[in-house]
Amino acid sequence: MMKAAILAAGDSTRMRPLSAYVPKHLLPVAGKPLLHHTLRALAEAGIEETLIIYGYRGLQLKENIDAHNWGDMNISYIEQEERKGTAHAASYARDFAGDDDILVMNGDVLVGSGSFPTLIEYHKKSDAKMTLSVVSMDDPRAYGIVVEEEGQVVNIIEKPSSEELVSSLVNVGVYVAGSELWDAIEKTDVSSRGEYEITDSIRILIKEEGVDACRLPSWWKDIGKPWDLLVANKLLLEETEGQIAGYLEKGAVIQGKVIIEKGATIRAGAYLKGPVYVSTGCVVGPNCYIRPHTYLSPGVKVGNAVEVKNSVIMANSSIGHLSYVGDSVIGRNVNFGAGTITANLRHDDKSVWTTVKGQRMDSGRRKLGAIIGDNVKTGIGTSLAPGVVLNEDSRTGMGVIVDHDVRAGELLIAEQPQQTLKRGQ
Repeated sequence: MMKAAILAAGDSTRMRPLSAYVPKHLLPVAGKPLLHHTLRALAEAGIEETLIIYGYRGLQLKENIDAHNWGDMNISYIEQEERKGTAHAASYARDFAGDDDILVMNGDVLVGSGSFPTLIEYHKKSDAKMTLSVVSMDDPRAYGIVVEEEGQVVNIIEKPSSEELVSSLVNVGVYVAGSELWDAIEKTDVSSRGEYEITDSIRILIKEEGVDACRLPSWWKDIGKPWDLLVANKLLLEETEGQIAGYLEKGAVIQGKVIIEKGATIRAGAYLKGPVYVSTGCVVGPNCYIRPHTYLSPGVKVGNAVEVKNSVIMANSSIGHLSYVGDSVIGRNVNFGAGTITANLRHDDKSVWTTVKGQRMDSGRRKLGAIIGDNVKTGIGTSLAPGVVLNEDSRTGMGVIVDHDVRAGELLIAEQPQQTLKRGQ
């Protein structure tokens, strides 16, 4: 019997403002929180016991997971009270694993169907002390590359320079390891970042010629920045099949793979082009257009003359009427005033810049709309520039052009000179 340990203790700071009130592992895509997708896949792979190593907003995470049925898989928890790195987090699973092999993975990683069974079976057939999963990427420079010879790993290089770019294989962050892992973690020194890194522990095992590489049969995505939710949502929706259990008024049009949960209502004149996911409690329409790769979380309202494209809209948010939402991630309990528009494309056709942890950075995306935190309200006629961030609990007045980020709790208004004239002047 294989066990699994999920490292989910991070502070989620790079996912702000979306993670201001919820751990990023519970942010939703394609019908479920991120961690639910992983747990379902582990259960389907035959994992019977899973340990979640938690930290930030741990009680919230535990209550959410415990409220669901995971079949034959038992889930337990342990808190990483001090965040000392991934190797330190993994060490919390030592007693849980005992002398058996264990699957260890980063909690902010999603993999496609068939990945866990492939990795587990590969490790069982090998003599390796550890098997790490890899995928090939056209441009792996932002990740840790894996150098292997005939299946055996000979090096891991974090964020390689052009001269070091000797492999296209990327370390996915999902491993199966024997008890030798715990000894390697004990030997691991503190990194330059002041943390105990699991990649350093893996390097110790590599020197002992004990690490194999398994190429995953499907896609992989790490969720480190808000727009990664858009990519994950698209990948997961592409794997779904359409299913209509909600109520459709006469005149609603459904095209392609569309999931409409029981309790959702699609009103006349709504046009949904899949893959699209509409959750329970949603009201869509009348007279709106929901384009591919859109996920509407429970209780979302999309009203008259609204277009939504390639976006994730979280629970109980309302896009009432006369609005456009494109390539955007919108938090919970958000209300768009009439005529709110998210621009998602620069005139010069260059990639969109945005803000992560207070630093401006290139998203690498040609199209990116707005990143909007929980409880945000926009006034009528608000226009949002590509890549702007509206932090949690912020507001905009009516007619505002938002070309910079709005800080948490702030109100952004537009001043305009006004003059009253008598008729005939």
